[in-house]
Amino acid sequence: MNGQAMRVKGRKALVTGSSRGLGRAIALALADEGADVAINYLANRAQAEEVAEAIRVKGRQTVVCQADVSDYGQVTAMKKTVEQSLGTIDILVNNAGVISDKTFVKMDHVQWQRVLSVNLDGTFNCSKLFVEGMLAMGWGRIVNMSAFTGQAGNFGQANYAAAAAGIMAFTKSLAKELASKGITVNAVAPGFVETDMVRTIPERVLKRLIDEIPMKRLGRPEEVARAVIFLVSSDGDYITGQEISINGGLLV
Repeated sequence: MNGQAMRVKGRKALVTGSSRGLGRAIALALADEGADVAINYLANRAQAEEVAEAIRVKGRQTVVCQADVSDYGQVTAMKKTVEQSLGTIDILVNNAGVISDKTFVKMDHVQWQRVLSVNLDGTFNCSKLFVEGMLAMGWGRIVNMSAFTGQAGNFGQANYAAAAAGIMAFTKSLAKELASKGITVNAVAPGFVETDMVRTIPERVLKRLIDEIPMKRLGRPEEVARAVIFLVSSDGDYITGQEISINGGLLV
């Protein structure tokens, strides 16, 4: 940290979907700022262990947990494992998400349901279970990852956009309920960021998207992570129920 004070020193964090992409960047940023960080993954344990090892090198504690956040039972089991290793979680970043793009006419119910289950139900499941400890402590920070498409919509992403918009409405509602309890709830809405998810976009489509971004480039995971750190540190103590857009100037 180049001699600067660590902004979340001593805190215990969980970042869902943190084996790669935005989640990985957020987990490492939290560790840099002094937090112990639990890593959650769905399928690739090797990637999750790599992130965990990077956290240990920074001198922080960590634990790796496999769980599908759309499954309430699996999240319950993850909570037990995390608390046994790190103690009560006071920072929760609901980052896990999936895409399954198709035009609405071609989209089937399975594609619709899977995206809503992971992205929206997963945010509910983790918030529901981990807020208990925050309420007991009288302090907590929840950051939900939304998306630009939830603000503007996007061709072929009716499911993803609906989930993102739902996450924002959930964030605002939960923030109102928990504000008097010492718990803030905010959202971060990235635009198009350099992640594996974005790299699946065909090159010609991606070029068109970048042309529409006023800054003429994709975002970087570290830029999104810095916003999360701001919200969970003392810098964000009087901020709740808000959505920070990180999209290079894209307008709804």
